[in-house]
Amino acid sequence: MTILDELDEKILELIANDARIPFLEVARKCKVSGAAIHQRIQKMQQMGVIKGSQYLFDPEKVGNGTCAFVGIQLRDPSDSIRVVTELKLIPEVVECHYTTGIYDLFIKLYVHDNAHLLRIIRDKLQSIGIQRSETMVSFHEPIHRQMTIYKQA
Repeated sequence: MTILDELDEKILELIANDARIPFLEVARKCKVSGAAIHQRIQKMQQMGVIKGSQYLFDPEKVGNGTCAFVGIQLRDPSDSIRVVTELKLIPEVVECHYTTGIYDLFIKLYVHDNAHLLRIIRDKLQSIGIQRSETMVSFHEPIHRQMTIYKQA
């Protein structure tokens, strides 16, 4: 378990709300030096608390208007590492989770349209050791946010 102090938590809260906030602005809001912020962020990156930064694209505006979730049951659950390796080769797959319940894996994909989704399922997913899958199409994402940093007890 990673131990974060109040300053770390405040820094994370500020950069989660605006990843482009200047370190000096974070320092001013935290009432510490810019160097202290830089050191803290580097420390949290080295610890793996901060896993990088990225720009987020609007999937529809870059031609991927369909978001789908696929629950996957494997023919052989012990084959999951190989299947995940194969899933990594499918660019439309943006998330993959090991899960409890009836599915061994749960993936999220972005595709152009339903025809593109069908091609991915038929031509790519069915050939990698899937026994059964269930696909759910997302109509809209009303909530999308960074996770909350809860104060540690």
